Amino acid sequence: MKAMVINAFGGAEAMSMTEVATPVPGPGEVLIRIRAASINPVEWKIREGGLARLFPCKFPLILGWDAAGTIAALGDGVTGFAIGERVWSFCRKTDIQWGTYAEYVAMPAGSVAPMPTNLSFAEASTIPLAGLTAWQSLFDVAALRPGQSVLIHAGAGGVGSMAVPLAKWAGATVIATARTENHDYVRSLGADHVIDYATADFVAATKALCPEGVDMAFGTVGGEVLTRSYAVVKPGGLLVSITDKTDKAEAERRNIRVKYVFVQPNGQQLRRLAGLVEGGTLHPPEIVEMPLHQAAEALERSKSGHVRGKIVLIVD
Repeated sequence: MKAMVINAFGGAEAMSMTEVATPVPGPGEVLIRIRAASINPVEWKIREGGLARLFPCKFPLILGWDAAGTIAALGDGVTGFAIGERVWSFCRKTDIQWGTYAEYVAMPAGSVAPMPTNLSFAEASTIPLAGLTAWQSLFDVAALRPGQSVLIHAGAGGVGSMAVPLAKWAGATVIATARTENHDYVRSLGADHVIDYATADFVAATKALCPEGVDMAFGTVGGEVLTRSYAVVKPGGLLVSITDKTDKAEAERRNIRVKYVFVQPNGQQLRRLAGLVEGGTLHPPEIVEMPLHQAAEALERSKSGHVRGKIVLIVD
């Protein structure tokens, strides 16, 4: 099969289109013929070696964690899927080596689900990682309930644009941060209040809306933003981070709970997300399509931080 491969950590020059063996699905696995794979910032960080301690890598290495395509083969013992069925998956494995910038990927069947019937392959490929991150943070960890309040950082971002409508669907009052030019978009996702993080103090603005603090703050941005977010959570509330590790000592001082979330593949949750997409609760972001052989350029565009929506690699 064709794949974009790296044999050592590096920049764009490290990537090349290569012929590699097509994977064979083992017991309990399915083989996906990839039609589209979306780009996530974590992937250029892995390529450059910056996350080698967090994610053990093996070479030759194929990057990519999001995929949409069709079932090409079934491993022993797999039921519930049919050859040719349209599916999507968050394709992260314990060891980082065989990703989705390729024609095929083998995945445990439990990590795969039928993709939404109303989306193209390109649209579907943008959701698994971001959608599962938002779902697991809001519901598995925070157990968000109707009537609660939540502050979601970067509401127009990949994870934020999933978290805002999910939180609203759950019945929460949703406060989100975004640049002014994205306020209408974030409100269209379901945000009740939007704070311009570039011009306003989000701590003061959030406290003006919720004087006691919010029930949950969702840290999709790290660094100083996460550090200052401890101050917006009410006593007994929860701060969830998907970027930096949380400070338990600071949390205890403020009488709040903290949790770092590391998203896990989950086919059953993808089925729930597919239903919400088909029902109109969730929508894919804007998409820039590029062919697979331009994966290196796509990662450089992602690294620049000037992409609205998501870049999707089309696998012919």
